[in-house]
Amino acid sequence: MNIKKHFSLLIVAALFVGVAFADEGRPEKPNVLLVLADDLGWQDVKCYDIDEPSPYETPNIDGLAKEGVMFWQGYSPAPVCAPARCAILSGIHPARAQKTNVRGGTPPAPRHLLASRVMDPWQTARLSMDEPTIAQVLQENGYATGHSGKWHMNMTPKSEPLPKDVGFDWSRESMGVARDMIPNRVKGFSSDAADDPWQLDAKGYPKNEIFEDAVDFMEEHRDQPFFLFCAARLVHAPIQTRSKALLEKYCKKLGVPFPKGPGPIALPGQQNPYYCAMVEEFDKYVGDLLSYLDTTEDPRWPGHKLRENTYIIFTSDNGGMEQLRGDVITDNYPLDGGKIRLEEGGTRVPLIIVGPNIPAHTQTDVMANGLDFFPTILTMTGTVAPENQHFDGCDLFPLLTQSPQDPALVKQQDGRVRDSMMWHFPHGVAMYSTLRVGDFKLVRNYDTVNNPQIDSELELYQLYETRDGASRRVDIEESKNLASSMPEKAQQLNAQLTELLTEMNASYAYFNPAYNGDLPHKQNVPTVTSEKRVGNVARAKFKENGARVVRAQLMYTTLGGDPNEEWFSAPAVVEDGTVVASLPAGTTHYIFNIIDENNYLVSYPPVKSQLHYIKKNQYSADALSALR
Repeated sequence: MNIKKHFSLLIVAALFVGVAFADEGRPEKPNVLLVLADDLGWQDVKCYDIDEPSPYETPNIDGLAKEGVMFWQGYSPAPVCAPARCAILSGIHPARAQKTNVRGGTPPAPRHLLASRVMDPWQTARLSMDEPTIAQVLQENGYATGHSGKWHMNMTPKSEPLPKDVGFDWSRESMGVARDMIPNRVKGFSSDAADDPWQLDAKGYPKNEIFEDAVDFMEEHRDQPFFLFCAARLVHAPIQTRSKALLEKYCKKLGVPFPKGPGPIALPGQQNPYYCAMVEEFDKYVGDLLSYLDTTEDPRWPGHKLRENTYIIFTSDNGGMEQLRGDVITDNYPLDGGKIRLEEGGTRVPLIIVGPNIPAHTQTDVMANGLDFFPTILTMTGTVAPENQHFDGCDLFPLLTQSPQDPALVKQQDGRVRDSMMWHFPHGVAMYSTLRVGDFKLVRNYDTVNNPQIDSELELYQLYETRDGASRRVDIEESKNLASSMPEKAQQLNAQLTELLTEMNASYAYFNPAYNGDLPHKQNVPTVTSEKRVGNVARAKFKENGARVVRAQLMYTTLGGDPNEEWFSAPAVVEDGTVVASLPAGTTHYIFNIIDENNYLVSYPPVKSQLHYIKKNQYSADALSALR
């Protein structure tokens, strides 16, 4: 990758930072530590307590918040793990990247062949290797780049891209303390034995490889500028703690009995002692990283510690998971919803940024997003942006260093002040997009036809009332739908949402023609009458049955029959009752998808349900073979 030019803003900011560093004798290239929690909710960190106080103890994260800027309106790019992580490293919105959910790389299929009204669109299974990541750009600027912990940005643990494929010099992937306890979560506790892989330390906390690996990387590379992506697996399921003492502590604190068996904890709110212990453990491990930086000499700046020249970004990949397999894990209240949802509880996350020239003891209501990290880190480090690199996030550095309460300092790549954020999740039982513009939030539901649970396409909420730069809480609970009382506002935001999704070429859910209930126009879906392939050109003839065919796509795989077969999408042309597509090189199997004007998707050959293929059946078994 050849890096050729700055954005003008980056040039000015880099010069400013360089001069400031030079005046202090500070090395011109600061270190960057990005700590990404897994499923840590907005109300899971003590310093974010509002309304009811939580029982979780997070002194290290709370202390970090006092050292820099704490965002009250920090967001993740997605309500689930993989797309959020891909977006953070690439700076590309999940909708634009066609990576909006955890799983991907399979043809569109209804979850239940007959019972599902709609089906998810195709999405990629991986982080794109066509666009540079933060690590690649920093690597070219002389940075040592490291990753520890979770990855989860590929089809399988061993498939591309692995961290070293996208710019990380050093990588250690680990489960850490998140590996399932054996035989269960009330009998597999750690000990202080030297041969225990999760040996308890002097304070009773189990060993966690992910954070020990992070310290190893910093120790090995402290004589050069480094970027470390520390991706924790806490506080993701399994909900467990290897410290019996911690579990006992929180049982006592909550006033609940010590569990007699491994069964679920169904107490409402934040009363799960396992989860309490997990949050405290995670906070302790974050404290280990901070302690290392605080006590380790900086070889590039004699007489100073590494912490003095390190930017730290702390956040979570999505909101807190509230329930799973009978466990009530946590409660994001007053925010509605949680992980896998686009309500505030699924996307709003803790976000704290500290480092050189960033004021301490500062809180802000300015909106920020994980998409902002890439351009912000470039300015922090004086690193040039790749030529023609597109960013869907904004550079937060002017906000952080000049006036953290001034939203006018957060500007998009074209120079306009950002006043909106968009999320797109056409998956599962939700299937919706949301748009935040100023104090208001629009929800657009897609699965509304004959749906007894969702009968309205649009919902509108006023989260805040902002005057003179100060935000007053109005309805962060998203409990008062204003769509009917403010129809013009709802339609205005809906048009803006459409414009954003269209520009990103976002994919939407489709109606399922095999659904056994009542759906309008189901009887008019097209049928494929024949198919033929000559060389690498494949054709499928179709008959319209009252609904016009408006577009088509080719689904193909190069690993048909392989246990890890991955499917991709390719263009197809509709002409005179025929779909025409060129098979990419290496194609072993393929499927035609035809979409009509009523948004029904017809596959040929027919694709069965997601549940059918989850049971180890392969899509290629039902597809056309390119090898015949």
